[in-house]
Amino acid sequence: MADVNQLLLAIVASGKDGLDPKDYDAAGLMTAMRTNDPVLISAAATERFNLLSSDIALGHVRGKDRQNWSIPDPDLDAARQDTLLRSALVQHRVGEALMGLLPTHPQYVALKKALELTPKTQVDKVNRIRLNMDRWRWLPRDLGERYIIVNVPAFTAALVENGTTVSRHVAVAGAVKTPTPQLMAMATGVMLNPWWEVPPSITKEVAGKPGYVALKDPKTGKLIRWRQPPGPRNALGQIKFVMYNPHNIYLHDTTAKSLFDTKMRAYSHGCIRTEHIMLLAERLLMEGAPAPGTPEAADATIWTPEKVRETVASKKTVQANFPKPLPVYIVYMSSAALQDGSIKDYADIYKKDGKVIAALNGTPPAPATKPADKVASR
Repeated sequence: MADVNQLLLAIVASGKDGLDPKDYDAAGLMTAMRTNDPVLISAAATERFNLLSSDIALGHVRGKDRQNWSIPDPDLDAARQDTLLRSALVQHRVGEALMGLLPTHPQYVALKKALELTPKTQVDKVNRIRLNMDRWRWLPRDLGERYIIVNVPAFTAALVENGTTVSRHVAVAGAVKTPTPQLMAMATGVMLNPWWEVPPSITKEVAGKPGYVALKDPKTGKLIRWRQPPGPRNALGQIKFVMYNPHNIYLHDTTAKSLFDTKMRAYSHGCIRTEHIMLLAERLLMEGAPAPGTPEAADATIWTPEKVRETVASKKTVQANFPKPLPVYIVYMSSAALQDGSIKDYADIYKKDGKVIAALNGTPPAPATKPADKVASR
């Protein structure tokens, strides 16, 4: 029964991570324990372990209830869950196995501390912390040694290396009518002097206007889309990140730099306009590049800041690849920790929070598991 008791303690402790212990029915497990029937106990314990481990690893809220969130999280599937439970039973470390699934990111840790210190009577604040903790559970535990994370409600983009934020940038995100989706994409490089492919949603606004070019099917003459060539009026500015994704969302420069000085920076058609993006790109183009004078450098194009600026000045459209591609995460965290550990709330610009809270407080989804009787009670 020692393993089952560890599971009971983990269920009770789940409240500290913003989950609702009632969802895991400790009372039902204790009822099964009182029968002394190993088959019933095994089935009840396995069901609760699978449900709790799924919520800890992947978040309680799933699917469409996440509100336009399409960042994959590969941390736990049915096979890994089965292996996790078997290993936990062999080692008699059920509690440790479950706690090992929790996020360790400093932002999650800070939110958990804030939840502990917030009186339960402050329901709105508690729920806001809980839902953002769940959002962190939606993310992969390993974000990478180096990555960019964009927090839409905070209107910021940050470069993180080995757990430390080394560069932070003011950003402009999608307007309420054209919200920025939550996604992950690999940034492989940048396009200097990019063309702007006009989104279908605003084709009527630019059709036929000076400064735009119609791209037509060479056989039929049918309009495919409108494009804006590189130049001083190009909506993407002088540079955009190459980060392929089905939403066609990317980080880019802008000619409307005055918007970086505003507070509520929800103006774009979905992409992330990033202040000082040229400096960010120059850093990423040089990190991991071969040292000048080495044999590797002789066969490689080294994108020094000088070469980047020369290319921009040439007005030619050129792609420059990063020596080391990195993931870009575009997230929606309406509460986040500052450097001093305090929690700052941001405006819920897309009105997602209420729907996520409702799902967080609702009935949990059924976990994908193997038959319970395959796992013995310990």
